[in-house]
Amino acid sequence: MPVLGSQRRLLGSLNCTPPATLPLTLAPNRTGPQCLEVSIPDGLFLSLGLVSLVENVLVVAAIAKNRNLHSPMYYFICCLAMSDLLVSVSNVLETAVMLLLEAGVLATRAAVVQQLDNVIDVLICSSMVSSLCFLGAIAVDRYISIFYALRYHSVVTLPRAWRIIAAIWVASILTSVLSITYYNHTVVLLCLVGFFIAMLALMAVLYVHMLARACQHARGIARLQKRQRPIHQGFGLKGAATLTILLGVFFLCWGPFFLHLSLIVLCPQHPTCGCIFKNFNLFLALIICNAIVDPLIYAFRSQEL
Repeated sequence: MPVLGSQRRLLGSLNCTPPATLPLTLAPNRTGPQCLEVSIPDGLFLSLGLVSLVENVLVVAAIAKNRNLHSPMYYFICCLAMSDLLVSVSNVLETAVMLLLEAGVLATRAAVVQQLDNVIDVLICSSMVSSLCFLGAIAVDRYISIFYALRYHSVVTLPRAWRIIAAIWVASILTSVLSITYYNHTVVLLCLVGFFIAMLALMAVLYVHMLARACQHARGIARLQKRQRPIHQGFGLKGAATLTILLGVFFLCWGPFFLHLSLIVLCPQHPTCGCIFKNFNLFLALIICNAIVDPLIYAFRSQEL
């Protein structure tokens, strides 16, 4: 992927580069100590992509089929699933083409593979930007539903939600095209990293505020029922667990990817950073894992869905 400044997996297959056979290898580094490199087999990439594809298709189909789920919050969840579908489709498409090229079944020119690789890069970048935006939209939606419950249905209307959804998709596509076109400019990487940090900070602030309100509400109920300690602990543990899942999984899956982008700017030639660059395929696998976990967190917590 050009925006990442790392080895291009698809073009590497066109050159018939033999894949690594061991899941964990030591990659030599001429300017420093040996690097620990985790090799992700193509079969694992394909399996993760297919699992994510099935999960997110089910989420989209369930929301489209059940009229009780036709609300702004579930539309945001549906769009998040569609963003994850972009990751799944791009991963399955890239891996399938790689395997066909390596097997000699598919013969094509390097220019065609280059264009296909650019399309895949745009899909992945669009998924990255739109996923962050829809995660933020879900957080804002829940925040409004808690702190402005009486005005929620007048603030978060379906027409307004559709306008937000359209704006996010248009911005994501434009951003991804510009990012892939000008991938070799440092400002592009800085903007992506800054956007990630800003969205993460926004969600952290909103969820911490919601958790504090939940604990405050629990203490009020406890005082009325003379059972402050048990209820307070139950609400506190539940809120802390939910916050840990939402932000922890998000940060663990996307964090290494954006660390990779940051190090390209900060230390592109340093041996230690070079060791991290070698594990880009692992970071991509984590992003696909996030696309698998998202339906479990945001959708399957709903009994109706």
